[in-house]
Amino acid sequence: MPVRDAGPYLEASIRSILEQTFTDFEFIVRDDGSVDGSTETLRQWAERDPRIKLFVGDRPLGPAESSNWVVRQASAPFIARMDADDISHPDRLRRQLAVLEADPGACLVGTLWEGIDPGGRRVRPRDRWRLSRRGPFAPFPHGSIMFRREAFDAIGGYRGECNFWEDADLYQRMGTVGRLMVLPEALYQHRSSGHSTRVVSPSDWVEDQVDRMYRTLEGRPRDESAEPSSSSAKILPKVFLSLGSTYLWAGERPGVLRRLWRRSELGLDRESVAVLAWALWGSVSPRTLRQALRTLIRVRDFSVRKHYRDGVAYQWHPTFHAPEPAVPQDSSGRAG
Repeated sequence: MPVRDAGPYLEASIRSILEQTFTDFEFIVRDDGSVDGSTETLRQWAERDPRIKLFVGDRPLGPAESSNWVVRQASAPFIARMDADDISHPDRLRRQLAVLEADPGACLVGTLWEGIDPGGRRVRPRDRWRLSRRGPFAPFPHGSIMFRREAFDAIGGYRGECNFWEDADLYQRMGTVGRLMVLPEALYQHRSSGHSTRVVSPSDWVEDQVDRMYRTLEGRPRDESAEPSSSSAKILPKVFLSLGSTYLWAGERPGVLRRLWRRSELGLDRESVAVLAWALWGSVSPRTLRQALRTLIRVRDFSVRKHYRDGVAYQWHPTFHAPEPAVPQDSSGRAG
């Protein structure tokens, strides 16, 4: 578990791992330059439970490299990811380990999830419908995965040039060495809050990286004639839907309308119209937009209920293998 300023959610996250029904594990934690008191919280927990192996970094490594770093410290053949503001179901690790032990060809298993807000309230139901859809984006969150160490090493781990989409890039490459499996139960709670790394990092940089993710995974070319993070570089409208959703599910307005209008490639196409309508609705009445989205998710989840049984792992097939990314960038948006 990499940690960077996890705030008031850190203790619940740690507790959800220490209280797992499967108990024979080491809990590798790296504090990646926290300045909000997370370091002291981690030290206190490490004193209470010998399974916690805490490392405090002398400099921030960023999302991808900090994830690689913690994996390198682990000694077990199976690695489970955990995000520092989320919550794992008590039976998560046992269930995932059983899938990997029963299927030697499986290299990674994730689980479906429920969304929670900063107060821990369930605001987004699970969505089994996404298991029925083929696409480049996984139906499970990054923090929910467990994988074979040998498969991770074989593909070279996370790639630093893919910050903020290092998980999607990892899955594409992991799919070339083994099967990617999904448990349809919601064994993970993913929190939307203002502590998200995407929220607290420089906006231009995050927007550019998310744009690069969509274009790479969907095979959509980009005009590189302008500096990638400059105000003249136009990015896909769906970038703002992705980033604004964190605020929306946290109980706030998405707050992306102005940047959507200024930075995105808005046109008369269906995607542009849909994202603009979403952003306008979220600006006027975020509560009713959340209600509408919850209803939609429940309806489509119910529509596929006969196809996915709890207790059974299903294979997920990514539809596009990511090529080598373009020029890597640092947190200022400059070429690295």
